[in-house]
Order: sequence, then structure tokens, then C-alpha cells
Amino acid sequence: MSSEPTIRCAGVGKAFQLYAHQNDQLKQILFGLWKKFYKDKWVLHDVNFTVERGERVGIVGRNGAGKTTLLQILCGITQPTKGDFSVGGRIAPILALGSGFDGLLTGRENARIGAAILGLSRKEVDACIEDIAAFADIGPFFEQPMRTYSMGMIARVAFAICAYAKADVLIVDEALSVGDEIFQRKCEKYIAEFAKTGTILMVSHDLNFLASLCNRVLWLEDGVVREIGDPAKVVADYRKAMRAEETQASGVA
Repeated sequence: MSSEPTIRCAGVGKAFQLYAHQNDQLKQILFGLWKKFYKDKWVLHDVNFTVERGERVGIVGRNGAGKTTLLQILCGITQPTKGDFSVGGRIAPILALGSGFDGLLTGRENARIGAAILGLSRKEVDACIEDIAAFADIGPFFEQPMRTYSMGMIARVAFAICAYAKADVLIVDEALSVGDEIFQRKCEKYIAEFAKTGTILMVSHDLNFLASLCNRVLWLEDGVVREIGDPAKVVADYRKAMRAEETQASGVA
């Protein structure tokens, strides 16, 4: 393995500004030097981990644990409030599938733009656009405006673009939760194939898939890394904790 990790998080923390009143944001702009008009909502606390080249690391945690925010930081979508991070190589981010698409443009036009944003040259886009269309497998809808698409169709196009991005690092956030079962199996097959040569950081609630794909799993709870290590052990510990919470909640109810 490389001496320099492909992904590095060092003391990463993230806080969002919460304003109690609608006009407090304007007050902060005007008078923020003298008074703070917001409260900090910390969603990540001192997150430390590395991912070596060729590793497959899964991330588990309840909704609201900070998983998506962490991936957004690593993809450069948002910046940490404190700490430092680095990602080496070309990234294919499969986050909120299709969130950057223009509904007035066709699937083909959005695919060309999306591939270019991920770093492909015009020549490379020309060479792979038909492969993207075939992977998405939405037939004549590929030539229609994306405002006419279902969420599943948008997910197909978004994943297809990333599949041909020639990336070194695949960062995935619950991409398999959208779309039909056949498409989900196609995505799983692609991810498993990518894992043979690339680096993967993946959030999923499919614990069995993570355990079979990954060589490490990170458990994030309330913005803190609770455990990281062997997939079988971390997944088992996470399941045990979730069952204990469900039992406690049932008892209270």
C-alpha cells in the first residue's frame, strides 16, 4: 500500500449555524462583529481516519449520525468547521443522485455535462456517452428532458455517469436505495468490479453488502467515530446496539 493514504481525515468537525428568527441572519451580517445571532449545531466531532489506496471502507450509522455530511466534506461540497482532510486522485461522487441535473436538458445533455464536471475531456465524453446510455438503460427517455423522469430514472443516469468517470476513488452515499431491484444489482456489480482496482468509501444500510464488499467498516454515531475495523465485528456490534435501542424503545412504549 502507498505510504500516503488516499483519503485522510484529521480532527474533522462540522457545525451548522442555526438561527432562531428569520431576520437573525441579516442581523449577523450587519452586527456579527459584536454579537452572535446563531447557535452552532455540531454534526461531526473530531473525526479521524485514513483510507489507503485500494481499500474498501463502509460507513454505518443511524439517520442523522453525520454520514452524508462527512462524504460531502470529502467531495469538496462543503468545508469542515475545523480539522483537515485530503483525497488523492479523481473522485466519482455518488451522493444525492441527480441533484445537479438541469430538468430542461435531456438525459444525454446532462450526462455530457456531468461527465465533463467529473474531469472527462470532450473526446473522452464522446467515447463513452453511448456506454453511459446503455448502462442507464432508460431507452428513448435518454433523449427527453429530465423533468419528465422518475427518481429511479434520474438515479440510473447519475450512476451511469459515475461508472464511466475513470475515477480513482468512488464515494457512495446510499445510491442503492433508489431505483428498482434490477438496477440495484447492476450497481452492486459495478461497485464490486471497481473494488478490484479502486478505492471505495461507501455509506449503506445494506449491512450484508458492506460486510461482503469492504475490508473495514466505520461506525459513526452522533458525529463521532464509535468504532472502525473488521467488517464482521463492527457490523455485529452495530446490529447489537440497534437491537438494544429497539428493545428499550418498545419497553418505554
